Amino acid sequence: MTNTPPPQSRNWFIPFIILLALGGFLRLLDITDPPLDFHPSRQLRNSLVARDIYYSILPSATTEERDLAASFARSVGKYEPPVIESIVAYTWLITGENIAVPRVWATLFWLAAGVALFDLMRRAASPWAALIALAYYLILPFSVQASRSFQPDPLMTSAFVIGIYFLYRWSEDASLLLEGEGPGMRTWRWAILAGVFLGLATFVKIVIAFFVGSTAIALVLFTLGRNFWKSKQVWTMAVLMVVPALVFYVLLNQSRSTEYFFSWTVALINLITSADFYTKWLAFLGTLFGLTILFLSIAGALIASLRMRWLLISLWIGYLLYGLTLPFQMYTHSYYHIQLIPILAMGLAVVLNPLVESVSTQGGVRGAGFVALIVAVIGYQAYVARSALIAEDFHHEPAFWSEVGEAIPSDGNVMALTQDYGYRLMMYGWRRVGLWPLATGLSEARNPDKNNAEQFAELTDGMDYFLVTAFGQLDKQPDLKKILEQYPIAAQGDGFVLYDLR
Repeated sequence: MTNTPPPQSRNWFIPFIILLALGGFLRLLDITDPPLDFHPSRQLRNSLVARDIYYSILPSATTEERDLAASFARSVGKYEPPVIESIVAYTWLITGENIAVPRVWATLFWLAAGVALFDLMRRAASPWAALIALAYYLILPFSVQASRSFQPDPLMTSAFVIGIYFLYRWSEDASLLLEGEGPGMRTWRWAILAGVFLGLATFVKIVIAFFVGSTAIALVLFTLGRNFWKSKQVWTMAVLMVVPALVFYVLLNQSRSTEYFFSWTVALINLITSADFYTKWLAFLGTLFGLTILFLSIAGALIASLRMRWLLISLWIGYLLYGLTLPFQMYTHSYYHIQLIPILAMGLAVVLNPLVESVSTQGGVRGAGFVALIVAVIGYQAYVARSALIAEDFHHEPAFWSEVGEAIPSDGNVMALTQDYGYRLMMYGWRRVGLWPLATGLSEARNPDKNNAEQFAELTDGMDYFLVTAFGQLDKQPDLKKILEQYPIAAQGDGFVLYDLR
């Protein structure tokens, strides 16, 4: 039978709207601050790609601006199709180049997915348990930061959530149809919508394929059993989910996809053989979500109603496969876990449901006390999220990098020890430089004994200047520091030094 929620009063509607409004408000705080608050290199990369598209369609752009913007975009690599960047670039034609635009779009996507997520959760739990879980999805500080950032992940996750909602609805109605109930056309509608949105999620960023594949397989098998291959709807969904990503990542960008696979999976796969990897992974998840919430949500997956249990367990299987394929990112890149936010929320809705149902029968002081506690927790988390967003102000950064760009002679080749792969200099200083290797956890994992200073002459061959803006990195490479001290300073300012290598 279907898990469609029974008719209930809609007194949850006003709290639902308030939660959506609060989630939107938090994400739009400090909206014009440069995108340096959360994984700046990833946000700047998207900004440079969007700028290239913007200048290519901007009638007033000069040839020099278009050529520079295009060269910057080519330098950052092309691993995903520029979906969100194109949306932003075309919006910039109306608003001008403004970081507020991608944040508004990301917020709208996240809220739309929240609506679908709430309806999905209340099909397996009470609306009030679903509301508490929705608050986690919307108000969690990590969720607020990650879901408004300018990168593919918020759109990918939002499309994925909406897709699994439609897939779940398809499973419900297909089960009814097998029992001789319900209209067949409605299952076709759910199947097409599920295929479109899950296909969009995979197209936007291929890493979600682990979740899409595991979920689709689980719900199709749960609904149709061994005869799934006879269903035209299943094959339609499969085509819609697979073909767009297959065309882009395998047929059109095979070299890039292969490079990414060998750089981030094959080269680092040895990490999964160490127990230290799993402890780091779990500890990192604790900093993002809280380990208590994590284990409660997994418990919810185990006790959920049968259809929801298949869905949640398949999502966790997909997450495990995903983590074993990209091991380094599992304890270093927080935005690689953005997909867990809705998954945790669904498990929480299930595990909180008995408690909420019990409280609903209490009434009086005990019921009011429980509601007050929930409101207090939501208020506290909202305050923490707000404080994280306004803790740092980056409005001064564009002027600084513009100054650095102007200090670099236009006729010289520059090697740089700088932040974010030189993206800040490209974005705000309109200058591109060669990159001196950084001393990072990734470089140590790949080449633990390598000393780049020993190859200084080789790495700087043909370079006229050496720019330093990342002084913390310079302190980590004392041999390089000694070498640079032998050269005269061509230019210097508050936060940068330009050495003359000639």
